[in-house]
Amino acid sequence: MLNKLPLALAPLLLASLMFAGTAQAVDNPEVHDHGAVPFELQLDNGQKWAIDAPLSKAMGDISASMRQSLEAIHADQLAAPDYAPLARQVNDSVAYMVANCNLPADADAQLHMVIAQLMLGAEKMAGDSAETPRAGAIQVIQALDAYQHYFDDAAFEPLAH
Repeated sequence: MLNKLPLALAPLLLASLMFAGTAQAVDNPEVHDHGAVPFELQLDNGQKWAIDAPLSKAMGDISASMRQSLEAIHADQLAAPDYAPLARQVNDSVAYMVANCNLPADADAQLHMVIAQLMLGAEKMAGDSAETPRAGAIQVIQALDAYQHYFDDAAFEPLAH
């Protein structure tokens, strides 16, 4: 479970979750293409995965933070230094999830794939990658889209993009 994972093990978690293979982005003709999501989530026997309050809070915080800059990100008008606070919010929220979230093992395994994408996106937004901060923001947006599609969070406000 996430709440039993020391934060120092997060890089190992990230490495273990990354795998080769392709997956389809969440199918939604209203959403323009950001490329294929680099992971493949599954529903729980056709249903969204159950969540807990700490997960809902953390994902809601990330979504709210990204929403504030979404228009500038899409227009490629957000300055590189302005991505750093977004990266901090993602990292802080992931740390909160790791410390507080308590999901059943199957749901937790699915969530780890979303967390891996959030962490990689935050790394790029912070400028700690060869890829652009904007590419990191797009990766975080994809992870939020996947979360909304695969996890049953009635309080989650998806990004309109």
